[in-house]
Amino acid sequence: MNLEDELRKLDPLLEVEPAQDQEPEPMLPEAQYCIFRAGHERFCFSVMDVEEVVEWPPLTRIPLAPSFLMGIFNLRGAIVPVVDIAFTEARRPDLQPRHIVVAKLKKQAENEDVRIGVAADEVIGTFSTAEPLLADQAPLEVPHCCGLVRYEDRMALALDLQKLTEAFAVPVI
Repeated sequence: MNLEDELRKLDPLLEVEPAQDQEPEPMLPEAQYCIFRAGHERFCFSVMDVEEVVEWPPLTRIPLAPSFLMGIFNLRGAIVPVVDIAFTEARRPDLQPRHIVVAKLKKQAENEDVRIGVAADEVIGTFSTAEPLLADQAPLEVPHCCGLVRYEDRMALALDLQKLTEAFAVPVI
């Protein structure tokens, strides 16, 4: 006696659909993103790219540095340059960012990993989604953006760490 017959014995009025030999739909793997705000825009990195988020430390300014390079700081013996990806929005000089999102680009060769800090006014948190990036809706004027992530009722620009290091080229320190 199978399961359908047993269910009909318990409740004869119960309609039992015959079991179908269908494979369950494959679930897309979930991706996690660290979402933060810089200026008026929301950005995100894959959590696999984020090494850590730190409170705003004292920075050492670099003379004749490009306007987007806010300075450098020491993170447990590693010198990390801090870039302001919202520098075109004319951030108020009296309003400093509150956090630094430290991302690490892993190198395949014998070179050391490249770390870069991104100034963040607010770290919103992490978000998991199985939806793919909306790459076709990525703004063309932001070359380091690889797509959009939809979270809750908002959108965040997904940053490509390799393109970010090319767009905001800082000399190796």
